[in-house]
Amino acid sequence: MRRILLSAAKIVTSAALLYLALRKVDLSELFSRFTATSLLWIGVAIAITFLQIFVGVLRWRQISAVCGAPLELGRAMRYNVIGSFFNQTLPSAIGGDAVRLWLVARAGAGWRAATYSIFVDRAIGLIALAILIVASLPWSYTLITDPHGRSALLLIDLLALTGGVGFLIFGALKWRWLKTWWATHHLHACAVIANRVIFSRSRGPVIAILSILVHVLAVVIAWCVVQSIAAPVRFSDVFLLVPPVMLITMMPISIAGWGVREATMGLAFGFAGLAANEGVNISLLYGAVFFIVGAVGGLVWILSAEKAAQGAAPIGVPE
Repeated sequence: MRRILLSAAKIVTSAALLYLALRKVDLSELFSRFTATSLLWIGVAIAITFLQIFVGVLRWRQISAVCGAPLELGRAMRYNVIGSFFNQTLPSAIGGDAVRLWLVARAGAGWRAATYSIFVDRAIGLIALAILIVASLPWSYTLITDPHGRSALLLIDLLALTGGVGFLIFGALKWRWLKTWWATHHLHACAVIANRVIFSRSRGPVIAILSILVHVLAVVIAWCVVQSIAAPVRFSDVFLLVPPVMLITMMPISIAGWGVREATMGLAFGFAGLAANEGVNISLLYGAVFFIVGAVGGLVWILSAEKAAQGAAPIGVPE
């Protein structure tokens, strides 16, 4: 019952925010801007999205190897593409992660190693995103002149960065009692692995480059969408506004970020002195690109050998 209520709440949240965001958009005007060139740019955006998934795979393989769940490149790519499908269909922003966890565990890695690899991968991605936003703050403050927008940006990023740094500090603690409680034991183990990966001389630089590249590619995807409708938006605007929006969209309060992304993008564009409706337009098409990629992931899932495990026992928890 609790899961049903949470799912219903996320559906309502997405629907309500989408309704409010779409009130700012003239869909007929948006469609009238589509040309053959638009389709070309959307195609490029889709191709770059698959590249982004591949870069994420390279990072995940580095992390999963440390977690004791090594993955072949082809298998990891297949799992991530399948995960993109469930990110769009399950009532959660992390539905794809749950499916990836299930696939890795069923492949023989075990629930603990699979869970650790997914959790640490997510945590490192969040830390990299927060660092990217902090590094961009001087330029963001030049773009965003609204004091409320500046305060919101700073608060959200500080919360994310504090959480990430706190997570790493938690992994450096040596207190024995941390291993006596179930929750602290596994959270501490993940933090230890994150520290080991990030501060490794061999893996650390690679992880850092891949993590930043994932987020830069998200900006490039959004820029392709901008080009597809010839929106009067500069690349620098997209680079500064998209990462904070993606950070907010990571909150698991809607379905695949729908609604939250559109409302936040419109608000961010407004704070930056840009047309709020263009922000919503870009967000809608950005979401459509990921929806198409997710549909390809669904086809991969249908044709994959892993689908045979669909009727297996539900996901458990590591001991």
